[in-house]
Amino acid sequence: MKIKENIRVLVAEDNQVVSEMIKHYLQVNGFEMAGLAVTGIEAVEMTVSLRPDVVLMDIEMPELDGLEATRQIQTLQPTPVVILTAHEGEDLIKKASEVGASSYLTKPPKNKELERAIIMALARHDDLMECWRLNRELENALKEIRTLQCILPICSSCKKIRDDKGYWNQIEAYLRQNSDINFTHSICPDCASRLYPQFNPYDKK
Repeated sequence: MKIKENIRVLVAEDNQVVSEMIKHYLQVNGFEMAGLAVTGIEAVEMTVSLRPDVVLMDIEMPELDGLEATRQIQTLQPTPVVILTAHEGEDLIKKASEVGASSYLTKPPKNKELERAIIMALARHDDLMECWRLNRELENALKEIRTLQCILPICSSCKKIRDDKGYWNQIEAYLRQNSDINFTHSICPDCASRLYPQFNPYDKK
């Protein structure tokens, strides 16, 4: 982990009093303030352009709320995020974790709590990213399984389909039983020419 003097923190906070307080605490604790975003959209854009080590994200931001901004940050530029909130609750903590926040802090923040939240976010971020990576791999594997389940064994000669019980069915019977498809029978030009050449209107010979 970086030493504190090299940790750059982007502050996303639209309340000037709170942002000034956070700026003071960052200086006292030896952190570098990378920038100040006053909207959720700015927070996302500045994270991508400035690449801070940590983002302090107010949950109630103009234009884009802090949770959605955090989700977009983790998609565009994965970064440790500390959620700043005036209301603590299990539901909020769950939502913050689901969008990729590494830690949270109640407002108004206190000096030592702010320092601890930043250090915790840095420590937890790699673990969260690994969990996200494993979840994506699992989702992709499940998609591949669902794709394989849609592959039907079909006879290369008579075109019957084998069902999951091992029985061979006419293709129209199988589809009628396993879907909303109904059939109306006709005859294609190739078969008409082969089977009924004397009556085939498609045969121009």
